[in-house]
Amino acid sequence: MGNCWCSLCRWKPTIYRVSSNAKSESPKNQSPSLQEENNIYKLPSNPEEVEDLRRDSAANPLIVFSFSELKVITSNFRQDHVLGGGGFGSVYKGFISEDLREGLQPLQVAVKVHDGDNSHQGHREWLAEVIFLGQLSHPNLVKLIGYCCEDEHRVLIYEYMARGSVENNLFSRVLLPLPWSIRMKIAFGAAKGLAFLHEAEKPVIYRDFKTSNILLDADYNPKLSDFGLAKDGPVGDKSHVSTRIMGTYGYAAPEYIMTGHLTPRSDVYSYGVVLLELLTGRKSLDKSRPAREQNLTDWALPLLSEKKKLLNIVDPRLGGDYPIKGVHKAAMLAYHCLNRNPKARPLMRDIVDSLEPLQISMEVPKTILISSEVPTVESKKQKILDESDMG
Repeated sequence: MGNCWCSLCRWKPTIYRVSSNAKSESPKNQSPSLQEENNIYKLPSNPEEVEDLRRDSAANPLIVFSFSELKVITSNFRQDHVLGGGGFGSVYKGFISEDLREGLQPLQVAVKVHDGDNSHQGHREWLAEVIFLGQLSHPNLVKLIGYCCEDEHRVLIYEYMARGSVENNLFSRVLLPLPWSIRMKIAFGAAKGLAFLHEAEKPVIYRDFKTSNILLDADYNPKLSDFGLAKDGPVGDKSHVSTRIMGTYGYAAPEYIMTGHLTPRSDVYSYGVVLLELLTGRKSLDKSRPAREQNLTDWALPLLSEKKKLLNIVDPRLGGDYPIKGVHKAAMLAYHCLNRNPKARPLMRDIVDSLEPLQISMEVPKTILISSEVPTVESKKQKILDESDMG
């Protein structure tokens, strides 16, 4: 893959963001190297400079769009085309037509418009996505089609993901609950995406793994999106990368929050939180629940390794329609990912291997799953006890 950040060295490629969802150090507590990261460096201000920056490591050709072309693609950024948004700005649904530009194929796209204040911080996150997704290609990473870098406009154009984020699908009050088989498909695909990043020639730490950053296509295939906080992993004899403490409360690994030491195992912890969300149907942080249940990890972790209590925390919206052994394996996997000792957590490749057999067991025709006697949660609890008694 090549050295993905070497061409960015002169811009000190550390991405940082301050928001209500992120935790960062105050300047007085930062090390000199971290204080240095806050200095303002020149960033590319036009496509020529961006492409010059990409030249050493770009593997994927990207289309450079003009802002006027993006107006056509999004019907002048119509509000009823908005797919979502966040601290960065808004995402619009768009369509590239044949007559937009010669040589372009008709294609549905998602257009991510960064806020127009052209802040150094926002520009850096935009640039990180262009660099990373301009060189990384995998079925479980969202495809970046192109970008716009014109005047104050910083825009990214992605493939369109028809079903939106895992967050919207998993916690929706109007959509049907995701079946267990789909949840395991999501867990498997997302794990493969992280494993690919961690095993790259120059490892990449995603740093912001959460359900809102996992997008689903029409067939519920998951793809990681939003690489604004991605970071080069440690190489050689280095055990970690020291960086500003970033990410989202509820997902960030405890040792990273305490020390700022970032490793691929930090992503593994975040993965464990997401797996727990898929298992329970609960958000990582939920202020509407009783005090002791608001932090999902704190509440569920002690119950994951207890067969007698495990089914009490499985998403009740599944209606008991799940394989007991599969639930137990997924729960134990989450338990190991959430180990407070990062060295005791499994590698993403091991997680992929553990989830693969669960995909095979899920490929059962619905006619077999549907019977005249629907198993209840209580009957499944008894089955677990019976299996436990049998050894």
